[in-house]
Amino acid sequence: MEVNRRTQAERTAATRGALISAGRRLFGEHGYADVGTQAVVDAAGVTRGALYHQFGDKQGLFSAVYDDVEQTMIAEIGERIGGLLDTDPIGALRAATGVALEIFAQPEVQRIGLVDAPVVLGWKEWRARGEDFGFALIEGLLRAAVDAGQIEDQPLRPIAHVAIGALDEAALYVAAADDRDVATVEMTVVLNRVIDAFLIR
Repeated sequence: MEVNRRTQAERTAATRGALISAGRRLFGEHGYADVGTQAVVDAAGVTRGALYHQFGDKQGLFSAVYDDVEQTMIAEIGERIGGLLDTDPIGALRAATGVALEIFAQPEVQRIGLVDAPVVLGWKEWRARGEDFGFALIEGLLRAAVDAGQIEDQPLRPIAHVAIGALDEAALYVAAADDRDVATVEMTVVLNRVIDAFLIR
C-alpha cells in the first residue's frame, strides 16, 4: 500500500511538473491572454481534467508558473553570488542585481514576471509574491551588510523597497531597449551607484 501511495505521489508530481513546464513555455512565448487551456494540456500530454485538478483553472496554473520563474531566478542568483555572501554582502547585492538583470533580459521571464504577472495576479498579490522571493533576498543581504559594518544599522525594509523598485524599473528598461546587452550594462552601472549610496562613508 505504501508503494502505491508513493507511486501515485510521483505521478502527481510528474503531471504537475509537465503542466508548469508547458505553461511556462507557452505563457512565455505567447502571453497569458493568448494561451488556452487546451494548448497547455496538449503540450503537457495530460488531460484538461488534470490541469483543473492540480491548479483549479488557468490562473492557478499561471500562479504556479510565476512561482517557478521566481524560484528558478533566486536559485540561480544564489548559486552565482554564493562566494560573496559571507565576505562581502554589498558585493553580493551588486552581483545579485546584475544577475537579475541578465535573467530579466530573457523574453520568457520578462513576459511572465514583468508584463503578465501584475495583471493576472493583481498588483497587490504580485508585490506580495515579490516579498517572498527577491525582496526577501535583498533584505537579507542588507541585514548581512549591517552585521558586516558596511552600512549603518537602520530600518531596512524601506531600503529594500527602494532597491527592488529600482531593479524592477531597470528590468523594464532593459526589456524595452533596442539593444538589451547595452541597456543591461548601462543599468548595472546605475544600480551599482544606488547600492553604493547605502555604504557608510
